[in-house]
Amino acid sequence: MNITAVRDCREVSSLNDSLKCHFILTNPDCQIDGGYFDYLRAIFCLFPQNLLPLVVTLYMFWVLYLFLILAVTAEKFFCPNLSAISTTLKLSHNVAGVTFLAFGNGAPDVFSAIIAFSNSRTASLAIGALFGAGVLVTTVVAGGIAIIRPFTAASRPFFRDIIFYMVSVFLTFTVLYRGRINLAWSLGYLGFYIFYVSTVLLCTWIYKRLSVAPGTHSLLDFPELQVDSEDGNSSVFNSYDYGEEYRSPLYYEETTLHIFIRALNPLDYHKWKRKPWHWKLLKIFKMPVEFVLLLTVPTVDLDKNDQNWKRPLNCLHLFTGPLFCVLTLHSGVYGFYEIKGLFPIWGIIVLLGTLFASITFFATSNDQPPRFHQSFAFLGFFVSALWINVAATEVVNILHTVGIIFQISDTVLGLTLLAWGNSIGDVFSDLTLARQGYPRMAFSACFGGIIFNMLIGVGLGSVLEISRNHMEMKLESNELLTWILAGALGLSLLFTFISVPVQCFQLSRVYGFCLIFFYLNFLVVALLTEFGVIHL
Repeated sequence: MNITAVRDCREVSSLNDSLKCHFILTNPDCQIDGGYFDYLRAIFCLFPQNLLPLVVTLYMFWVLYLFLILAVTAEKFFCPNLSAISTTLKLSHNVAGVTFLAFGNGAPDVFSAIIAFSNSRTASLAIGALFGAGVLVTTVVAGGIAIIRPFTAASRPFFRDIIFYMVSVFLTFTVLYRGRINLAWSLGYLGFYIFYVSTVLLCTWIYKRLSVAPGTHSLLDFPELQVDSEDGNSSVFNSYDYGEEYRSPLYYEETTLHIFIRALNPLDYHKWKRKPWHWKLLKIFKMPVEFVLLLTVPTVDLDKNDQNWKRPLNCLHLFTGPLFCVLTLHSGVYGFYEIKGLFPIWGIIVLLGTLFASITFFATSNDQPPRFHQSFAFLGFFVSALWINVAATEVVNILHTVGIIFQISDTVLGLTLLAWGNSIGDVFSDLTLARQGYPRMAFSACFGGIIFNMLIGVGLGSVLEISRNHMEMKLESNELLTWILAGALGLSLLFTFISVPVQCFQLSRVYGFCLIFFYLNFLVVALLTEFGVIHL
C-alpha cells in the first residue's frame, strides 16, 4: 500500500533529504499534468539539496524570461494578427475592441487561467491571479492614471463596465463559496460575456443615434493614438518590419535569399546605434525569442503596401507553423502519436507542410502578396496562441513548484507574482495613454480588459476541464486568504462605484493616492494572513 497516495505535496519540505525524491516520484499530488519540464523532480531528484537556493534562483530568472516571451509574443505577433483578422472580417471598432482587442491584451491572463484550471489543485492559482490582477488594475493602474493626469470620467461607460465587473466578481465569489463549478455555471460565464458585448454594441448604437448630428463629430471618434513602443512605431498594432525605416528609397529588386535573411533579422542596426543602453540590454534578451517567433509565426499587416508579405519566410511558415502546433498540443503527445503504429502525426505534418510550402513558393512572387495572404493571419493567430499557451503552462508549473518548496499557497503566488507579471503590459500601456492625453480611454481600459479576463478565463478554463473529465470541478483554496482577496476586490470596486459619482466624475490626484494606499494595505493584510499573523 502506498502511504504517500493521499498526502499533500507540500509535506515534502518536512521529510529527510533521502526521502524527498521518492516522495515526489510516488505521490500523485506531486505529478504535473502538462508542460515540458518536471520542475519538482529536477529540484529534488537531480540536484543536491545544498544547491536548492541556486536552483530556485534559476527558476525565478526563467519565470522572468517566460514573462518576456509572453509579452513579445502578444505584442508583436498575437495582437497584429488579431487586428488583421478583425479587418478581414470587417468587424466594427466596438466589436473588435471588446473581443479581439480584449483577447490580445488579456491573452497571458486568459491562457494562464486556462492552464491553472486544468487541475483543481492549481485552480486557486488562477483565482488568485484574476482577483489579484483585478485589485491591481482597479487601484494601482486607475490611481496612477488619476495622478498622472486628473480627468473627468465618462459616466455611462463607467457605470456599465463597473456593474458588469461587479457581477462577474460576485459570480466567482459564489463559485468559491460553493467550492465547485459545473458545466452550466461555466457556460453562464461565457454567456454573460456575450451579453456584455451585446450591451456595448447596443449602447454605442443608441449613443450614436442620439448624439451625432449632421456636421458634428461623435465623442467616439478618437484621434489617432501615438503610442510609444520600443521600436518607435506609432500604431497600436504593428508587425515590426525591422529595418524598413532605413531602407534605401531607390528601388531595386531584392533576391529571395536577401528577403529571407532580412525578414529573419530581429535587429535594426540603425535603431541600435541611437537607443540607450537599457534598451540594448533588453533587446539582447529579446532577440533569441524574436528570432524563433519570426521563424514560426507569420504576421500580416494590412497597413503596409506589401501587407508584410515575405515570400520565402511565409512559405517556410507553412512548414514550421503547423509543425510547431502539433508538437506543442498537449505537450507534444499528439505529435508523436503513431497512426496504426506505423507513421507519426508529425511526419504527416512535415509532408503536407512541405507540399503546401512548395506550391505557394512557385505560385507566388516576391513583389506582390497573393490574394490568400490574409489567411496567414489565422495561421499566425493559432501559432502565437500556442506560444503563449506553452509559456503560460511553464509559468504556472514553476510558481506551483515554488509554492510547494516554500509552503506558500497558490493564492498568494497568483495575486502577487502571476498577477504582476501578466498585468505589467496593462500598467505600461494604460499609463502611457494617460501621459499622452487619453486618461479617459485608459481608465475605461482598466475595466474592459479585466471583465474579459475574468469571464473568459474562468468560464473557458472550467468548460475545458469539465468536458475533459465529464464531472463538475472542485476548487481547493485557502479559505481565509481567498475571502480576503475577494473582499478586497469587492471593496475596491464599491469604493470606486461610490466615490467617482460623489466627485462628479472628476478624478483628482487625491483619489489616485487613496487607491494606491488601499492596494498597499491589501497586500500587507494578504501577506500577514499567508504567514499566519492574521488567522481565524
